[in-house]
Amino acid sequence: MLDLWWALLPAYFTGLLAVSLIEVAIKPRPRIFGRTLISWRVNLGIWTLFFAAELLLWQRPWFATANGIALMSLLVVISNIKQGLMREPFVYMDFEYFTDLLRHPRLYLPYFGVWRAVVLLGLFCFAVYLGLVLETSLFQEFDWSGFITGVAFLLLLAGLILRCDVLPMTFDANTDLQRHGFLTSLWAYGLAEYKPARLMGKEWKPLVGDLPTGIKAPHMVLVQSESFFDARAVHESIDPEVYAWWDQIQETSRMHGSLEVPALGANTVRTEFAVLSGLREAELGVYRFNPYRKLDFSSLSTLPQTLRQAGYRTICIHPYPAGFYRRDRVFPSLGFDEFIDIQAFDAAPRFGPYVSDVAVAEKVASLLEKSEQPLFVFVITMENHGPLHYEQVTETDRARYYNGLPPAGFDDMTVYLRHIENAGIMCRKLQVALNSSDRPGRLCWYGDHVPIMPNVYKGAGYTDSATNFVVWHSGEVAPGIATQCREKLQAHELGLSLLGGVT
Repeated sequence: MLDLWWALLPAYFTGLLAVSLIEVAIKPRPRIFGRTLISWRVNLGIWTLFFAAELLLWQRPWFATANGIALMSLLVVISNIKQGLMREPFVYMDFEYFTDLLRHPRLYLPYFGVWRAVVLLGLFCFAVYLGLVLETSLFQEFDWSGFITGVAFLLLLAGLILRCDVLPMTFDANTDLQRHGFLTSLWAYGLAEYKPARLMGKEWKPLVGDLPTGIKAPHMVLVQSESFFDARAVHESIDPEVYAWWDQIQETSRMHGSLEVPALGANTVRTEFAVLSGLREAELGVYRFNPYRKLDFSSLSTLPQTLRQAGYRTICIHPYPAGFYRRDRVFPSLGFDEFIDIQAFDAAPRFGPYVSDVAVAEKVASLLEKSEQPLFVFVITMENHGPLHYEQVTETDRARYYNGLPPAGFDDMTVYLRHIENAGIMCRKLQVALNSSDRPGRLCWYGDHVPIMPNVYKGAGYTDSATNFVVWHSGEVAPGIATQCREKLQAHELGLSLLGGVT
């Protein structure tokens, strides 16, 4: 048995040291000094657990160590890429994106790099081959019962170490990473997400009462426009006419302004859930990162639930597979009667790789025209979804969207503005549809997050993460109609703005 430990311990301690050193390369850099004993104990426990599991799988201690170093290096690289794109490190909930990468590769793989992925996969296969050929299985040197006993001891040791209380987390990913380290934060977030929790939702019902006799309840259309914001704030060279439609709807709106959202570049569901639930990020704790994964919705009162109780038919339209982000399972709990996904758009035109915004607008208009009861339609568009750098830019595009030549490195912005034109057409079609209805109508339009364009933002010195919103009522076409412009509205307040006055 002693010989077995002499064979295991050099690889074990080498891996522990290497993983601890690799963690220093992550951004923002975790503290080396000043971290608590619990943080270091969690690191030790995670490595011990991983090493024991690898031994069971491969029976080769040095190969187990090499796998641990490779995995830690990969996570650090991915985390730093995410930090550069979204100003947030890799968190526990992001492990789910590894399976999403296989189901929806176009949404994720381009940001990591196709060739980088191919090279890493090739290196991993080569490393597995070398590990199996160059290192002898412990089963050939030691009795299997002794080996199993040794691995069981490591698993028991890992369990005892990890039973210690985990440090309280702020659930600000950057702060927790710096204070407690990468592995400790991953472990703590995972434990927190699996602890049962029921959140009490906002009380919406008093905001929707009985309408006076003879007054019809208004149709309501809530549009989550993919990556929408007024990009003219980024650089003065963008032609103002690109957003002429946006200026027009703001001029006749009930309310408009910038929207403070809990997402940057991705993580659409964070903003989406804030709008539908009325809950601020601080109230969600660990569930803020992806509320659709583990959150118990049974105690929540949401915007669609409230409208359904008031006699509305509630519909979500999203021209993408309904299973993405588990929306097919989550949305009935949030109060939606129907989910119209990509299957309803098989014959619809695309603009770029996704269903066009114009096609989505036509679907909404058709529903409004046919419905005899008031509708609440929540639209999640896809046309302007990245990766923007996968689409080609022409000289015609550059001449069309700028006053003069665009700055160098603005091709992603040019692609983005091309889709903004179609967003404008969609918005105007919805206004026409609501004005044509025999019911009053309300349109709320907002962006879930700014798009991923790191080179554009860096070149322009742009750091704002806010998007834009508007709340518009049909029939109000005269400029200056009681418009309220707020400098900043928070995402969880937006649903209240849509409901305002429905009593």
